[in-house]
Parts: sequence; structure tokens; C-alpha cells
Amino acid sequence: MSADTGRERQRPIRCLIAKVGLDGHDRGAHVIARAFRDAGFEVVYSGLHRAPEEIVQAAVQEDVDVLGISILSGAHDTLVPKVVEGLEEYGAFADTLLIVGGIIPEEDRDDLREMGVAAVFGPGTPMAETIEFVRENTPIEPDESA
Repeated sequence: MSADTGRERQRPIRCLIAKVGLDGHDRGAHVIARAFRDAGFEVVYSGLHRAPEEIVQAAVQEDVDVLGISILSGAHDTLVPKVVEGLEEYGAFADTLLIVGGIIPEEDRDDLREMGVAAVFGPGTPMAETIEFVRENTPIEPDESA
């Protein structure tokens, strides 16, 4: 159910968990992917070392509702804007909930939110909090609201 409309979804929330750039630390991505699956979401995992363009292509091709970027390398200020631009080019940004998780300094979080990241989740965020945020903020597809 979407908190803003009160309507039930017709299909499970579809998520892409993505590792972008040269960041090779994927434990957190695997943990959140498993938690999302256990919560009833459909989950696609990108694998390691994906270019922003590859992430965008996967998000569009898989028609995801949620794109979760896991990044620990410190390159969020370069890579996330490229993903946002790519989603905008495909007309997919407005109906994709973009979340970021990992090591993101507090001073960078507002910049990410200003570019359209819905939430930034740091280490130690309870899984239930992340799952609840996704459930409450995932856009309902136009064909689902009929």
C-alpha cells in the first residue's frame, strides 16, 4: 500500500540494488537485497563494478520502482549525479524512488537529496526502517491506480 494514496499495489515492489563504480565492497548490498526479498519485494542485484550507464540501463529494462545504490568508495558525488542524469534522459526519474546507502558523509547528504535522492541510509540503519521507507514512498504506477 502507498501511504500517500492508500491504494494497494497490483504487483510487488520491484527493486534494483546497484554497486556503481570501482567500489568492491558488496556485503551491505547483499544484506539489503536479502532483506528486501524477505519483505516481499522483487529484487535484481547489479553485481560489482557497474558504470552509471549500466545501472540506468538495468533500471529502465527491469522497469524498477526503486533504485538502491550502495556506495562505500566516496565517489557518490560523481557517480550518483550520472545515474540521476541517465534516469532523466530515459524519462524514468520521476517514477523511480532513488535511495542511497553506504558511507556518505553528513555534509554530502543534502546535496544528494537536492538532486533527487529520496533518502540516504548509513551503516547501522535498521532494515525495518529502510523497508518501511520504501513501502511508504514507492510511487504507484499510473496503470496500478486505476
